[in-house]
Order: sequence, then C-alpha cells, then structure tokens
Amino acid sequence: MPQASDYLGPTGPFCEQIDGYQVRENQLALADAIEKTLEEGSVLAAEAGTGIGKTFAYLVPALLLGKKVIISTGTRHLQDQLFHTDLPRVIKALAIQTRTALLKGRNNYLCLHRLQMAPHLGFVNRETRACLSEIDAWSKQTQSGDISELGSIAEDAYVWPMVTSTADNCLGGECDHWDDCYVVRARKQAQSADVVVINHHLLLADMTLKNEGFAELLPNADAFIIDEAHQLYDVAARFFGDVISSRQILSLVKDSIAEQINDAPDMGEIQEYGDAVEKAARDFRLAFGDAGARDAWVKICNKPAIKKALTELLEKLGDLVAVLETAAERGRGLEQCYERALALLPRLQKFGTGGDDESAAVLWYETYSRSFMLHVTPIDIASLFQQHTDSFSASWLFTSATLQVNRQFDHFAGNIGLTDYRSGVWESPFDYQKQSLLYLPEDLPEPSDPGFGRALMSAALPVLQASRGRAFVLFTSYYAMNQAKDFLKTRLPFELLVQGDLPRHQLLEKFRSTDNAVLLGTASFWEGVDVRGQHLSCVIIDKLPFASPGDPVMQARIDAIKRRGGQPFMEFQVPQAVITLKQGVGRLIRDMNDYGVVMLGDPRLTRKSYGRIFLNSLPPMPQTTDIKQVERFFTEHCQ
Repeated sequence: MPQASDYLGPTGPFCEQIDGYQVRENQLALADAIEKTLEEGSVLAAEAGTGIGKTFAYLVPALLLGKKVIISTGTRHLQDQLFHTDLPRVIKALAIQTRTALLKGRNNYLCLHRLQMAPHLGFVNRETRACLSEIDAWSKQTQSGDISELGSIAEDAYVWPMVTSTADNCLGGECDHWDDCYVVRARKQAQSADVVVINHHLLLADMTLKNEGFAELLPNADAFIIDEAHQLYDVAARFFGDVISSRQILSLVKDSIAEQINDAPDMGEIQEYGDAVEKAARDFRLAFGDAGARDAWVKICNKPAIKKALTELLEKLGDLVAVLETAAERGRGLEQCYERALALLPRLQKFGTGGDDESAAVLWYETYSRSFMLHVTPIDIASLFQQHTDSFSASWLFTSATLQVNRQFDHFAGNIGLTDYRSGVWESPFDYQKQSLLYLPEDLPEPSDPGFGRALMSAALPVLQASRGRAFVLFTSYYAMNQAKDFLKTRLPFELLVQGDLPRHQLLEKFRSTDNAVLLGTASFWEGVDVRGQHLSCVIIDKLPFASPGDPVMQARIDAIKRRGGQPFMEFQVPQAVITLKQGVGRLIRDMNDYGVVMLGDPRLTRKSYGRIFLNSLPPMPQTTDIKQVERFFTEHCQ
C-alpha cells in the first residue's frame, strides 16, 4: 500500500499536476512520520524548517486517513489560505472525494438579528451608516456570511461588532433568524465534514466550553493537527482565564437599550439604569489614571479611588440586573441581556475581593485612552491543557518551524503538558551556508545603556547601504522604533515605512511594491509575515526579545517557578525569547532563491553565557563581525 511520501515523491501526482513542484526529501520523511502518528493514535511534536512544505506533509496523510481530522492554524489568514488554496490542491492531486469545512469563531459571521438591531445601538455616524447599508446589500447575496468576503470594509472597522454576535449576546434557538443563521450553517457543515479547518482561538474556546464554536465537534475527531503550534501556549493562557472589559459592559448597556426600544418601549427605566452603569464604567476607567498601564491588580486594588469606583460600578450593575430580571419576560433579547448582566456581576465581584490566589491565577489590568480590561490569567497552563487533551482519544500532531530551544523540545512540551510524545526535526531545504550571513557587530554598548539605540543605528547604516534598503528593522519596543525613525529619516536615501503609519497589510503591500524600502516594525512583524524575493534581503533586530519582567503575568510565572525552587530566567524567560528570535530571523529566507543578511545588535549574544543558547537555536548561518564581509556578501549576490 502506498505511503504518504509516495504521493509527494518524484513519481507521485504532485509532480505531474503542480507547475514548479519540487520534491523535498525532508518533506517526504515528515509526511511518513505524520502518517505513522495518525495511524497509531499517538502524539508527535515536529519542528519543520521554513520551506519544507509542512502543509502538504500533513494534509496528504490526513486526507488519506479517511477519518475525522481537525486542523487548527495560528490565524484566520492562515486558516483561509489552508482551506481555500492548499486543501483544494491536495484533494485534486490525490483524486479523492472528501467533505471539508471551514469553521471560525462566531464573531467572523454576520448576525442577521444584530444587523436588524444595529441602527438602534447608538453612535451610528454617517460612515457607519454607509457601512451598514453596504453590509445589508451583501447580506442578501452571501452564502457563508463570512465577513472576510466583504473586503471593502476593514477587519477592525467599528461596525463589525455591531453586526456580529458573541457567546454573550447570541439569542440561540429563540432568535427569529435561527433557521438562516450563518454560524449554525457553518457548524452543521463542520459536524458532517471529514476535515475541518479551525484556528487556535476556536480550538481553545471549544475545549473550555466557551461556546465560540461547536462543542459537539471536538469529541468526534480522530486526529488533531496543530499548525503554528508555538502560539498555542499564549492562546491557551487567554482561554483558560477570563477577561472583563469596559467594552463588554458598554455593549451590554447598548444592547439592553436597543432591545428595550424594540420589545418594551414602556420600560424607559432600563435606559436610565443603563446610563448609570455606563457612567460608572467610565468613572472606573478614570480612577486608573493614565492610559498605557499594565500591572498586577493587587498593586492598586486598595487605592481609595479604585475601591470607590468599583463599588459604584458593582452597585449600578446590580441595579441593571434587577430591572432586566423584570423585563426578561418581554422578549428573548431582554432575557438574554439579563443573563449576560447576571453572569458579569460575579466575575466583576472577584476583583472586589482584592486578593490573588497565587497558586492558581494572577489578576491584572490594563488601561487604554478610554477603556480598561481586567484579566484573570492562570499561571499553570500545562496541567489545564493536558486535562483537556487527555479527554480526547485522538492523535495529536504539533508542528511549527520554531518548537525547539537549544535543539530540545522540553520548553514547548512543558508549557502545554506533553509527556508521552515523540519528537523530530526536519530541517529546511534552504542552503543557509550560501544564502545567508549572520552579522554580529562588535563594540556596541549594553542594551541598558542610554546610547544603545543611536549606536545600534549607526552600526546598521552601512548594512542598510550595502543591502540597498530592502530591509526589515525589528524592535522590541515602540520607543526604540521611534528613536530609530528619527535617526534614519535624514540619513537613508531609501523610503522609510514605519509601523503605525498605515494598517499592517497596507504597509506590507507598499513594502513589496516599493524598490529599496526599509520597514521599521515591532512585535506584529516578527512572525506571520512572508516577503519572498529580493524585496527583503536584510533583517536587523535590535535586542533579544525578552518579555518585560514588569509584565504582571510574566512576574507571576517567575514567582511560581521560584516557589518550586526553579530558575525562571533559564527555564522560562530565555526559552520564550529564543522562540520569538527564531521567528524574527525566519522572516529573511522564505524561498530557495532568497538571500540576505541578518544583523543582531544585542552584544549579550557573545558576552553572556546564555547567548550561546540563542545562537545554537538559529539556522546554520555563517557568522561574521566584519562589516566588510557583509558588503562583499551583497556585492556577490547582487551581480
């Protein structure tokens, strides 16, 4: 019987049907290892180097398995790419019939009830009204209701939360539009499909029964394939915890008033009580002080202004709960608002107690210009995730280009509680010895030195000149990025593109279409960005990407490791930074014909003993401290 690798090999259908298809030996070996895992019902952690073609390597055995397979990706963009492009190509090449489905969280689908209610939600300006009109016209044509179809309205547009539902505000089976609901339709298709493509957010939401997806879907799966698995830890932390935001509270108020206008026009007191909650929420935000704060709740919970504002908010929310209880019988919308308010009250009361259970979770907050978020984040993700995965009798494949730290899987496995698993590394087909160069400039000051940023950019200038722009310059902070912008804007003859000047996708498109551009970016450009060809021939990274020790979640995890006698820096902080650095460096070589230079400006790579862990974890690039060698590299490759 043919193996998965036979289909991907030189005599297989992919060579015959796909123009430019290249057989990769490591891809074949990876496909066979995945096939064995799926057949045995076991667990595999697979690091697959950039360019190996891991998508085809897992799709082929998954489709040949002939059982229910759930494939989870890191982002909705990757989800769409996998479902609309990669999956159809593999199905065609294999010449098989299989039922496939794409399932996203409910906030990705148009809600017909909320579209009907949107004009009553308040704050509908001319621009929003025009968007609502466009969405209404589209609603009469779309089959899926997937809002990504309507590309003329930005993903983060103010209008989308008005016309999509959440687990909180969905009316469920009592909705007048239930029979035409796009979420219900997508769920039914997913339940009957052989291969279902979801994302990590939906996977974790379903695992934790937060009703974002389809709770009956996961238990029926024979295999789970987790792509971009390095992101799983952070997503799990979010979904195993809880978040209360001013946006949730204000949305509850707006929905309550809109439903009152619709179903109980004689109960004007709902608007009165709702307005009181809205005022209390805004006063609570003011009590925090400046925007941009992010800290442990325990540090501010006893401040008089915070205690007073929270007490007032709880009192006003309690009043709204009482009046909504009376109104609930007037309509399903009001009943659902009552249920939301009733559920929100004890979650908010948790912050009124003031303390943390340091062994289980950390309570923390963050503030924005007009809003706030209160978080409950578990400290131990591993045991929680393990409990959920153990409840499914299925194969598990975890794959990414960045799972190892210092050539070991211990950090990844420990984070999510993997114990009984196999692991393997399938190297990239790229020839890093010939295609790349790692430049480590000498004599730079320590990153803590006030002059580091200027010294770094002075060292970067000759590199950018040698590369003729065509570069990403990646930073660990907005402050450093803006400092570099001020330094470079009068010294570079190339167009300077800076994160924040345009939306991310527009900035990338401009970079791709502009010769010799230099793009300055922070965290969102370190991964998930694919620029192939000579438009990107240089990546400069300012510092090792350690998470801020002042971050409340990071500090809680550091304290937990200390309590059990561990070494948090080497056990947690270094490995987390290694994974992020690998992602940043991975932006450079994306194709067999790519070439370029990575410059790492942090002198700790060579001055600190842990620097060797970072260097050992990177692709096998030749290293130099000589700018002349960088210049020769570009001269040779630009001929």
